[in-house]
Amino acid sequence: MTLLEVDGISVSFDGFQAINGLSFAIGEPELRAVIGPNGAGKTTFMDIVTGKTRPDSGRVLWGETNRNILGQSESAIARLGIGRKFQKPTVFEDQTVRENLAMALKDRRGPFSVLFGLPADEGRLLDFAEEVGLAAQLDRLAGELSHGQKQWLEIGMLLAQEPRLLLVDEPAAGMTPAEREHTTDLLKRLARRHAVVVVEHDMDFVRRLDCRVTVLHEGRVLAEGSLDHVTQNQDVIDVYLGR
Repeated sequence: MTLLEVDGISVSFDGFQAINGLSFAIGEPELRAVIGPNGAGKTTFMDIVTGKTRPDSGRVLWGETNRNILGQSESAIARLGIGRKFQKPTVFEDQTVRENLAMALKDRRGPFSVLFGLPADEGRLLDFAEEVGLAAQLDRLAGELSHGQKQWLEIGMLLAQEPRLLLVDEPAAGMTPAEREHTTDLLKRLARRHAVVVVEHDMDFVRRLDCRVTVLHEGRVLAEGSLDHVTQNQDVIDVYLGR
């Protein structure tokens, strides 16, 4: 089933055409990698899907009803089930892993529960911590974690919001080889029950994801298919691989 469909969106900033008639669709569950050179429109694409940027034209259709979600606020779109993880981890470093996850729980939004530390569902917290590989780190301050562990914590916080679609921006950046391997396995597991879009520059990391790849260039889809398929496309070779 198609979960998200971006239909013919275009947007320009001060005369620069950042997105140019872009169409894109992803099912649930599915893992998709989005690649492309700097300026291809990858970040703007995510900004539009999450409500940060309003396009000049086109539609963003969501869910079983194909509801056009353009014009809704970022918070409303997040509540629909669209979650985004930025490249730089944004965790609360002075709080423990457990406290970070507790603050992110979908049904624990009331200010009193956060301010006064009312009990959260410990079982759910443990599930999310185990999913991302931090079950043994629950009582550590987030600021003490390695870069890779902070990335996993942020993914755990995203999962605690129970999204159907996860947009993950350059998760492999700055990670050790072991952390990259763990992240690959994590994203592939998550894609068994979620739609997961991974924006990434590292081609070796994309190859390990072993998924369908969408190549963007000048705000439109240049090619789509397996990594081997798109890297043999002459247009992709010319504009992205530089050969």
